[in-house]
Amino acid sequence: MCWAELVTIQGMFTLAEVASLNDIQPTYRILKPWWDVFMDYLAVVMLMVAIFAGTMQLTKDQVVCLPVLPSSVNSKAHTPPGSADVTTNIPKMESATDQDQDGRMTNEISFGASAVTPDIPLRATYPHTDSTVPNQEAKKEKKDPAGRKTNLDFQQYVFINQMCYHLALPWYSKYFPYLALIHTIILMVSSNFWFKYPKTCSKVEHFVSILGKCFESPWTTKALSETACEDSEENKQRITGAQTLPKHVSTSSDEGSPSASTPMISKTGFKFSAEKPVIEVPSMTILDKKDGEQAKALFEKVRKFRAHVEDSDLIYKLYVVQTVIKTAKFIFILCYTANFVNAISFEHVCKPKVEHLTGYEVFECTHNMAYMLKKLLISYISIICVYGFICLYTLFWLFRIPLKEYSFEKVREESSFSDIPDVKNDFAFLLHMVDQYDQLYSKRFGVFLSEVSENKLREISLNHEWTFEKLRQHVSRNAQDKQELHLFMLSGVPDAVFDLTDLDVLKLELIPEAKIPAKISQMTNLEELHLCHCPAKVEQTAFSFLRDHLRCLHVKFTDVAEIPAWVYLLKNLRELYLIGNLNSENNKMIGLESLRELRHLKILHVKSNLTKVPSNITDVAPHLTRLVVHNDGTKLLVLNSLKKMMNVAELELQNCELERIPHAIFSLSNLQELDLKSNNIRTIEEIISFQHLKRLTCLKLWHNKIVTIPPSITHVKNLESLYFSNNKLESLPVAVFSLQKLRCLDVSYNNISMIPIEIGLLQNLQHLHITGNKVDVLPKQLFKCIKLRTLNLGQNCITSLPEKIGQLSQLTQLELKGNCLDRLPAQLGQCRLLKKSGLVVEDHLFDTLPLEVKEALNQDINIPFANGI
Repeated sequence: MCWAELVTIQGMFTLAEVASLNDIQPTYRILKPWWDVFMDYLAVVMLMVAIFAGTMQLTKDQVVCLPVLPSSVNSKAHTPPGSADVTTNIPKMESATDQDQDGRMTNEISFGASAVTPDIPLRATYPHTDSTVPNQEAKKEKKDPAGRKTNLDFQQYVFINQMCYHLALPWYSKYFPYLALIHTIILMVSSNFWFKYPKTCSKVEHFVSILGKCFESPWTTKALSETACEDSEENKQRITGAQTLPKHVSTSSDEGSPSASTPMISKTGFKFSAEKPVIEVPSMTILDKKDGEQAKALFEKVRKFRAHVEDSDLIYKLYVVQTVIKTAKFIFILCYTANFVNAISFEHVCKPKVEHLTGYEVFECTHNMAYMLKKLLISYISIICVYGFICLYTLFWLFRIPLKEYSFEKVREESSFSDIPDVKNDFAFLLHMVDQYDQLYSKRFGVFLSEVSENKLREISLNHEWTFEKLRQHVSRNAQDKQELHLFMLSGVPDAVFDLTDLDVLKLELIPEAKIPAKISQMTNLEELHLCHCPAKVEQTAFSFLRDHLRCLHVKFTDVAEIPAWVYLLKNLRELYLIGNLNSENNKMIGLESLRELRHLKILHVKSNLTKVPSNITDVAPHLTRLVVHNDGTKLLVLNSLKKMMNVAELELQNCELERIPHAIFSLSNLQELDLKSNNIRTIEEIISFQHLKRLTCLKLWHNKIVTIPPSITHVKNLESLYFSNNKLESLPVAVFSLQKLRCLDVSYNNISMIPIEIGLLQNLQHLHITGNKVDVLPKQLFKCIKLRTLNLGQNCITSLPEKIGQLSQLTQLELKGNCLDRLPAQLGQCRLLKKSGLVVEDHLFDTLPLEVKEALNQDINIPFANGI
């Protein structure tokens, strides 16, 4: 029966199954410091002690009891030490001899009782198992017993033994194996709970996964191979490893020194070393494309993991709590267990109160497992003490240093990555745990926290991807017939760009880590640079080159801080375009006070949301010839600074919510062109003041709300171009046609219904735009303007085109589409320079022309004649 129970229990609760509570994933072992590992082994030993004690208890644990005879109470003190065994055995023999008449029954009872008290029946049955013993000798032995007679049979002994096992033995002797097993399981669960708790398990698993990839990444080996503080033995090992992995490990001795192609302008000034202006790229700098992509992904994973884990300290708190629980458990076990060590003894007195069944009141019992249990208990207490002292050491380590802060100071000192940030909370705690396993893990992990390392990886991958041949394919010709290269959304500027020595225009857009090295001095043709959301950094040599050679610079930004400081030091710059947010509060931040260094600046273009023209702009006023302010609809209030710009020839104030022409403009004696497009100007009575601007030749008041043109416009006699399109004009005053120098008149998209006959006075008129009005008749005097080259009459109500159109021999552009014409005059053929590409008309109207006229319009322009014109 006992062996069956043991097999059943082992089948339900094996040592391997219990030990699995202490098991973790192999990858988690890097987060197990030595004390956790040691405590795990101690827990396994305690588990084995508990199971061994339980096994012994199930198989051999018993008590043997004998009644205390009344006559022996007084003589107990005089009983020799060995008399107890004699007294115990004699009744058993007598009870056995009483069954002597049926020996088979005696044997069955004896073996049946052995399952509970195996020693008693064996001793009792020995006299009966030998069939050769004469009956007379047995009787003689019965008559002369060696012990004292008790008059108890075998069943009564079994009953008393079971009763006294439960009554006389201390409870701890019976339940010690089970308590030890339960305590051990609790300690095992407490040791690894932080690995399996749902809210921390995912973080730990993610961290271990990233840490392993960072440790094995070829980029980590590459980055650490450039460390300046490693000993020669480590360098030899690295070189040896590089022979087997040439793509991932650097073998160049020069790679430990910083590259001279990377110095940048800092807030404190320029840093530059000209000892090695061009460094040959070692073989290690070209990573495998797959390895490079994996390293990029790791940087992103590390960045996201840090942001996720640094916000809380749950892992740290959970580890502290489980350590406190183990320590409290140790104290509890030690306190109550130590009291029971002396309670375990071999002899016990039992008073089961069964005198009515046995005739005896007191029994003296022996516990055969007492000595073994006592030894196991002492061993268990010793292990628990060691376990507890380790728990106390763990608590000391947890509170000795701030584990929620982790500094990479040592790594920064030993490596070239001085920007590795310190971390905190759970991220810091995990790194502290890893350091207890191997500090090389955190050292390699720190490489992926460094922006310098990430930028260097991007630079290597970028140069590997963007070769000279690929960049050459992206070079194009712009509208000015200049060679232009536009780079968009790259991680940096490829080195091969600076080998395109014939490049005229370089556009860098959305490249946050753009660096301009000294190699740009090779681009002798470069005169124009565009920085669109690209706060580029330059070396000293590169800056010197740009300062002397750059003529045009475009800077587009979101925040004013994106404007590089070196922009305001380009003394030979001719054109500066600033496009971005420059509200009034940040005007002082613009750095326009530094424009005084731009002594050769001629054109300043500001597209922003200014509320006033900055007073500091007057520092460059003597040099400016063109000022452009494009607002985003913000009202421009203060314009007094314009008065100081005496040399400005072109002024544009677009979308500035102006309601009248600013008086400050009338002081600009050298003004030649004024553009007030997209404002809220309703009246222009001040236009008479333009008579003092003798050089004003172009006036653009388009896209406003002007209703009438005052007659005083006749005083602005030097006007050559007049733009009033997209206003609310209903008529053209005769005064406009007194401007004899007028060459271009644009009154498109108004409400004009009639063209005055005085238009014939404009003998120098070359371009007339009346598209989008309500004109229905063309006066004959219009065709006296024989110098007309462009005549746009579309979207009107014109019903017929006069035959005198043939007098416009220099006409090259004629728009008639959107009118009420039913045919075109054949005299269009007399317009020798007009071709079909310049004739904007419906197809059915073009078909009404004679065949020879259509053929003439389809012919190419006579080049010599056109050149003569």
